[in-house]
Amino acid sequence: MYSDLGPELLVESDGGVRMVTLNRPEALNSANKALHGALIAVWGRIAKDPDARSVVLTGAGRAFSAGGDMHHLQSLQTDPVKRRGEIDGARELITAMVDFPLPVVAAVNGPAVGLGCNLAVCSDIVLIGSSAFLADPHVGIGLTAADGGAPTWPLLMGMLRAKEYLYTSARIPAETAVSLGLANRLVDDADLQTEALALAKQLAAQPPQAIQSTKRALNLHIKRAIAGVLDYALTEEYVSFDQPEHQAIVNKFVERSNNAAPAASRS
Repeated sequence: MYSDLGPELLVESDGGVRMVTLNRPEALNSANKALHGALIAVWGRIAKDPDARSVVLTGAGRAFSAGGDMHHLQSLQTDPVKRRGEIDGARELITAMVDFPLPVVAAVNGPAVGLGCNLAVCSDIVLIGSSAFLADPHVGIGLTAADGGAPTWPLLMGMLRAKEYLYTSARIPAETAVSLGLANRLVDDADLQTEALALAKQLAAQPPQAIQSTKRALNLHIKRAIAGVLDYALTEEYVSFDQPEHQAIVNKFVERSNNAAPAASRS
């Protein structure tokens, strides 16, 4: 029931646990249009799976997710219709995760940047590998920190710390992420997937009505807190794509990436 989501997002079953894996390892699981669309759709799909009881969310290869694909971001500069779809999709994704009824364990197996970081912190329990880090570089590339950082980080780490990390786009090492409240606990890289699956199985074994209604009750705090913030921030992010600073940063990154690629891959 998940194969039509495409190869960019894998969904596998282990009893009542659904293993959701971002699957663009060659691009560090950065989100292009296909992956972004699959991430929006998967939560409603699993919610309708009668045998599903919990989820593990992770990334293939050496990254959880490097965030937005820069080539994809570049395409949004000159296509307002495509950009509006991207902004609306960001709202849908955050809303879908907050409304998703089953417990989600994020296994952060490497860099979780931008969208990747926000996917992690919108999960219910975050296990982070010892070599991983979190970062929301929206401001650093000239965008409003809309889909995750600005709405949710103050709830998790406090306003002053959220401002510092969002304004500077600084990396947050795994141990610091735990101390700030962006992750529950640090796990050795080699044990991360095993521990995440064991925890998800433990959650799957809980009485389903009790754990799901408790999640809904807790997430009411999040829904109320982000209700006005998300709409404002996403409106401003739409405007950010027109700013020359953002366009120059993205264009420079894409040019550097294209120049570094083998000639055969650019033909």
